[in-house]
Amino acid sequence: MVGQREVDEDGNTPRKRFGEAVRDARELRPAGKMSQTELARKTRTSKSAISRIERGTPPIPAGLPPLLDQIFETDGLFKRLYDEACADNFPAQYRRRMGVEPLAAAIAEWSPTVIPGLLQTAPYARALFRAGDPRAGEREIANKVATRMARKEVFRGGSPPDFSVIVCESVIRRVVGGPDVMRDQLSALLSRGAHPTTVLQVLPLDAGTHGLMSGAMSILTTPDGNPVVYTEGVRSGAMIDDEAAVRHLTRLYDVITASALSPDASASVIRELMEAL
Repeated sequence: MVGQREVDEDGNTPRKRFGEAVRDARELRPAGKMSQTELARKTRTSKSAISRIERGTPPIPAGLPPLLDQIFETDGLFKRLYDEACADNFPAQYRRRMGVEPLAAAIAEWSPTVIPGLLQTAPYARALFRAGDPRAGEREIANKVATRMARKEVFRGGSPPDFSVIVCESVIRRVVGGPDVMRDQLSALLSRGAHPTTVLQVLPLDAGTHGLMSGAMSILTTPDGNPVVYTEGVRSGAMIDDEAAVRHLTRLYDVITASALSPDASASVIRELMEAL
């Protein structure tokens, strides 16, 4: 299902806001109005492309925002607007996932890149947020970390969900935030893995090709027993509840479960890496 698009109080999408910012920067430039033709020449594109972008019609070339920031001296404005345009609809999908997560009877996670959010320590999450947005202020980063840590409430209380997690071996080998941060993160991973309602596995690097190599995935089973799947890439996220698609993705998860190390062997690998830091 496709979530509602992000719009501002005037009903404009991020892509339209990008186009309006281009037009405003061009027409209200302190040095004098710049024509679409002149801007097209400076950005090595066409007048028709500039016109289309100003109308909010996709796509926005990936190399355009930094050129616009350079031409108009806007200190990253167009990069930020571009990121918002790329992520259009992603926040809505993510919010839908966040609405399901606290009520889930069971959660299964697969991550090929980082420790899943539900298992991250605050310093690990902070390092990820900082690397992902170097321009963000400390308060913004702190708020994001606090929001992520609040998700751990799902494990507290008398009836936590059954939790299964598979991480690629590269995830536990990649040192995020420095040795101390990573050591504590691996220790937290072991602690969660020892919980009676958790099954933690590591998929070894030599496991070969599999069907979930393109991104992270969560399978959330609602209290009425119906599973939904959330898939996530760098700039995209999707909630999937189509029965056939959920069945297919669950099967792919089952395949990597069979290829992953046992929980005991996974814990041994994590412990060895932690002790080597």
